[in-house]
Amino acid sequence: MASRLITGAAAGLVLAAAAACAPVDGSDGSAGSGGGRAERTLTVFAAASLTGTFEELGGRFERERPGTRVEFNFAGSSELANQIAEGAPADVFASADTQTMDTVAGDGLTAGDPVVFVRNTLRIAVPPDNPAGVGSLSDLADSGVKVALCAEEVPCGAAAAEVLEAADLEVTPVSRERDVKAALTKAELGEVDAALVYRTDVRASGRVEGIAFPEAEQAANDYPIAVLDDAARPGLAREWTEFVRSDGAAEVFDDAGFTTS
Repeated sequence: MASRLITGAAAGLVLAAAAACAPVDGSDGSAGSGGGRAERTLTVFAAASLTGTFEELGGRFERERPGTRVEFNFAGSSELANQIAEGAPADVFASADTQTMDTVAGDGLTAGDPVVFVRNTLRIAVPPDNPAGVGSLSDLADSGVKVALCAEEVPCGAAAAEVLEAADLEVTPVSRERDVKAALTKAELGEVDAALVYRTDVRASGRVEGIAFPEAEQAANDYPIAVLDDAARPGLAREWTEFVRSDGAAEVFDDAGFTTS
């Protein structure tokens, strides 16, 4: 796949350097000053739980639009929102919750209203041998069970707090992770007995077992997407937001375990 992945705090510097080296063209055109076909780069900031689906869709998007490249920055939604607020160059933002997106939109950083495109729910991820014998959400409150949760400021952490409150459970995690992928890794490596992650992460992993629990529906996460106000490629950004809401994209999301409307 031609799509490139950008991660970590250096995302802004990397993207800025790429923008400085890019060929100069029209407002959203594809021809440079030399008259040849220039490469158009679309920069998408997206929640970590969208990694697999967006990478697959990015490849399709590029193949259908020769001369187009999609660059992704995957991280926790709150971290991405902070990067955007600090001026990191990006064309599109896809968050794992509406609250984070509302903050970005409320600061005037989106062009138009964000639109929800998928929904996700939590699962308990346990190593294949399930050493602690976890079978329900209440088991996570047992003192002998080592649990990993996402940091409270990121959507998967906020959703975890909501379901634990709904179940009237107090869980003391052994670690708080920066995003859902990091929490999942703890369970994959057997460093914890359980982690609260998204259904989609369990399905994509293949290295953990997923345990459903009824309280998860009370904290289902809606994922909104929006073109950013200072997008370098606003036309291409709008194409991407329409593309991820298409019937073809819905099949990819459904296969990954998301719920589409």
